Amino acid sequence: MSDPGSSSEPPSALGRALYGGILAYMAVDGFKNNEKRVEVARAKGVPVPDLLVPFVTGMLFVANLGILLWKFPRVSAGALIVFFLTTTPSIHDFWTMEGEERQANKTNFLKNVALLGGAVILLEAADRDA
Repeated sequence: MSDPGSSSEPPSALGRALYGGILAYMAVDGFKNNEKRVEVARAKGVPVPDLLVPFVTGMLFVANLGILLWKFPRVSAGALIVFFLTTTPSIHDFWTMEGEERQANKTNFLKNVALLGGAVILLEAADRDA
C-alpha cells in the first residue's frame, strides 16, 4: 500500500482508453440519435427533455475526455457518477417492462451499473492524486 500523502500514477492508460472508448461511443451515439432519446426521456417523464438529453450527453462526452486525458479527473469521474446514477434507473427501468424490451433494458441497466462502478474506482484513484 502506498503512502496516502504521496502522488500516485494515474490509472492505466490502456484501461482508461478502453473505458473511455465505450463512453465516447455512447456519447456520439447519443448525439446522433438525440431526437429518439428525447422522445424516450419524454415518455419516461424526464423534465425538459429537449434540454436535458443533449446536456447530459455533452456532460458524458466532456467527462470522458477528462478521464482519457486524466485532466480534472475528480470532476470528470464525479460527472460520470452523476450521469449513471440519474439516467440508469430512470431510462432503463426494466422492472416495469415485459419480454424483449425488459431484457434489452435489463442488459443496458447492468452495463451502466458496471460503468458506474468503473467511475467510482476512477474517482478513488483521482482522490489519491489530489
